[in-house]
Amino acid sequence: MRRLPRGPIALLVGASLLGAACGSSPDADLGTADPAQTESPTPPAASQFLADADELVIGVVLPETGLFSYMYPSMSTGVRLAVADIEAAGGRVRIIEGDSGTDPDLAPETVGRLLGEGAHVILGAAASGVSQSFIQTLYETEVAQCSGSNTSPSYSTQANAEYFFRTVTTAAADAPIMAGAIARGGGTNVAILARADDWGQSLAALLRDRLAELNVVSEVVAFSQDAANFEDLVLSVEQMGADTVVVLAFAEGIQLLRRLLEAGIPPSVIHAGPGLYDVELPSKVSPGNPTRLDGFTVYGHSGGDRFNQRLAQTVGGNIVFGGQYYDCVVVLALAALAAGTHSGPELASAAPGITRDGRKCTSFEQCAALLAQGIDIDYDGASGPLELDDVGDTTEGRYAIAEVRGGALEVVRIEDVVIGP
Repeated sequence: MRRLPRGPIALLVGASLLGAACGSSPDADLGTADPAQTESPTPPAASQFLADADELVIGVVLPETGLFSYMYPSMSTGVRLAVADIEAAGGRVRIIEGDSGTDPDLAPETVGRLLGEGAHVILGAAASGVSQSFIQTLYETEVAQCSGSNTSPSYSTQANAEYFFRTVTTAAADAPIMAGAIARGGGTNVAILARADDWGQSLAALLRDRLAELNVVSEVVAFSQDAANFEDLVLSVEQMGADTVVVLAFAEGIQLLRRLLEAGIPPSVIHAGPGLYDVELPSKVSPGNPTRLDGFTVYGHSGGDRFNQRLAQTVGGNIVFGGQYYDCVVVLALAALAAGTHSGPELASAAPGITRDGRKCTSFEQCAALLAQGIDIDYDGASGPLELDDVGDTTEGRYAIAEVRGGALEVVRIEDVVIGP
């Protein structure tokens, strides 16, 4: 059955914003434990169930190079941690990898190669626009796709996203997290500087509307990521008399942040979306003097504290999207078990059901053991209590809010958000 368009998605229903200091999020340990240390051995029936299942081959399409390469370490490490946990529990998964880059011609070629090498499902891409470059191919070949970082609302309604689902909330959840923090910080007149693409403009519009609900005035100023300089943006901020600036950008935002600082705008009133969540950002913006960015705030999709600590053993502080990609792998593997097939239509149809309305389980091992007994499951993972709806969007998300302190990016709190119709 084709995916049917639906009405406007995701109105915040209660900021279930469980924000506090790191470590206090009640769901922070989900999906992060070492199964060998915290769970009983896999029951014999479950072991046989897993042994009888066909190996799932996951084609991973992430940005090893290009504009988004700074996100690659946390994303790819999240994937590898999930594969290690699945294999430790007796599951059979294998990944084959390819570079998505940021060239619109590269990702489709990579996907074609991975499918030719036997990939049953596709994981990625990192950017919403990159996934758009090959989603029609996956629709035509009926291959399931999971992304842990595509936040564009477009996928919720487009017909060729029938086999697409995601473990990351849409931009509809980013907006209340950011707007709430800005309002609490005293922002009253906000300049939203947003790149002129689907992600930037969607999030900017949602943020503007959410700020209006909080009685905060804002104005969206679009910019091309290929702009030679950002003088006109700085001039717009000055003409608005803005007391707060939001930057919705990727790597090009480094130059924009420099220009804002040079214009005398204090970093304490500058906020940025997930595209600039990079532990090396202070040094990239101000080489030799990273403390110049002290006070700057950035928001990133995150796992809970315990998972982030596990991730940090490999990647340091770059935790963004790591938990979401961990969960993508686990959900793909569990959906394949539940469906009893790698067929895209059946696997994509099974994915939402394993994240809701069943018995709670918080690891692949626990969930697989329940499936072996014919029990419906509700997987909650590293990125929080996932609840995929009928079009494959998760209605619950987890965020890290980080500030630059002493020239280093530090997570100051983890917040959860619930969105719904």
